[in-house]
Amino acid sequence: MTDGEPEFRARLDAAAADTDALLDELLSEHREHGELQRPARLLEAMRYAALGGGKRLRPFLVLETSALFGVPRGHALRAGAALECVHCYSLVHDDLPAMDNDDLRRGQPTTHKAFDEATAILAGDALLTFAFDVLARDEVHPNAAVRVALIQALARAAGIGGMAGGQMLDLAAEGRFGPRRTPAAADIATLQAMKTGALIEYACRAGAMLGEAGTEAASALARYGRAIGEAFQIADDLIDLESDSVTAGKTTGKDAAAGKATLVATLGRDAARARLSTLTDEAALALGALPQDTSVLSAAARFIAGRRK
Repeated sequence: MTDGEPEFRARLDAAAADTDALLDELLSEHREHGELQRPARLLEAMRYAALGGGKRLRPFLVLETSALFGVPRGHALRAGAALECVHCYSLVHDDLPAMDNDDLRRGQPTTHKAFDEATAILAGDALLTFAFDVLARDEVHPNAAVRVALIQALARAAGIGGMAGGQMLDLAAEGRFGPRRTPAAADIATLQAMKTGALIEYACRAGAMLGEAGTEAASALARYGRAIGEAFQIADDLIDLESDSVTAGKTTGKDAAAGKATLVATLGRDAARARLSTLTDEAALALGALPQDTSVLSAAARFIAGRRK
């Protein structure tokens, strides 16, 4: 294994276990102040979507970047759990018939298949709004200004200029709202930076915000986040092209059938793999600006570029 990889694997597993435990606690029948009730079917669907496995890469990135600045793990874990709620909401909605129309997610029936479309839509809505409930709590950070900054940054990463906007650009490129067109590589990079990269970059920036880090450190982590965000999407596109549904845990081969705009389709496999190598180098260069030990984050970049599911 390469330097930092054994520790990375152990820390990724620990982040996943801790995130699952916290989400299980947060998404319980216990009502928060002001809640009249938590409808059982809605809560069940939210738990199905949020507790259905997954690598928990985004919470891991929050935890690891926060650790660079001595942030208490419990604070970072709650910020990571909030981010994971946004990520899980996006998967529920992306899988809907009106969007990507998928039946399989993480090796299990998608939420609208396990329940129904209306319940899935509401579960996604509730997970999204719940994320900001969690981020606003004192347990995330004692400084309210830091919590507000985290909330604003996540709203922007998930919203019109981020994930939701990127999804709209993706649908437009498919020809959903007019003639199908083939976007230039730069346009594809933009939509993917919004659709996929924005939340990953946020995960890295959140650590700097929680640690109230200086501008230089925050900028370095943002650059790292952008590099691994792009790498994540390219790897995802290669998985869709080359893997099978059992290995990937989701339906594969759909991008080409839908005419989706991907860098793999535009550049070709060899050039896409070369770009992955370049992005891994860019991630390492960004981390090199930090004085702390970043070997685990370097291993994370290599893992993201080389993943097969």
